[in-house]
Amino acid sequence: MMTFPRTVSLLAAVSLSLSGFPASADTPGDLSDLVGARGSSGENEMISRGYYNHHTAEADDGKYSYWWNQSKKKCARVLTSDGRYEKIKAVSASDCGQKGSDGDKTAAIAIGAAALIGVAALASKSHHRGDRDYDTRGTADFERGYRDGLYSHAYYNYGRSDAYSDGYSAGVKERGYQTPYRDGYSHNAGYNPYSGYQDVVGHSNDRADSMLRDRGYVYLGKDETGGGHERTYWHAASRQCISVRTSSGNVVDAHSIKARNCR
Repeated sequence: MMTFPRTVSLLAAVSLSLSGFPASADTPGDLSDLVGARGSSGENEMISRGYYNHHTAEADDGKYSYWWNQSKKKCARVLTSDGRYEKIKAVSASDCGQKGSDGDKTAAIAIGAAALIGVAALASKSHHRGDRDYDTRGTADFERGYRDGLYSHAYYNYGRSDAYSDGYSAGVKERGYQTPYRDGYSHNAGYNPYSGYQDVVGHSNDRADSMLRDRGYVYLGKDETGGGHERTYWHAASRQCISVRTSSGNVVDAHSIKARNCR
């Protein structure tokens, strides 16, 4: 006969397994059942399992939170999207501000890269770097670019490094997330492409649509607003998601929105 606690655990496991967010191979084993959990429930479970939240950061695809488990010396990164834990990944201890074990190669690279550019620790985290496997020199170039972009310094890629360019673009984006009172979702820099859109304001709906499609934007749909529509467009090459507001057959506003709105 199945006991009540066992029944509850089984139902919870089945619920998570049907959530539509399968755990990946690099999900920590002690957290794999939390993939698909609601954000608030997931946070309570993380705490009960010995993790504490080190920091949280905004991104195009949701929010990234970094959790440190002191007893296990492990750092876990959680991507929360649409209110649920979409991905959980084991990352370097340095992402949680820790030194890590002797076998933590990523932490060793981070320490070496920080020393190369004369800083105490890296400001960028693994999600900023897109989990790219840079070596020490590449990580240092990325970090230098990231800091230049984040702190509004001039683009100074004297080595023509792709890593520096990637870092600068990531830093500019992060600066936008840290200043949400501005139109902060279309910051592109470095080698990244960018496609203009604000000149469609004042044109007719059909003309604006034609202009955007010619530039590579794809129309995703529209929502009713007071006296008009809110049209959404996506530009895959530059990862720009924009909202175009229309009224009485003309475009009255165009602005960038978070990329996850174009999913």
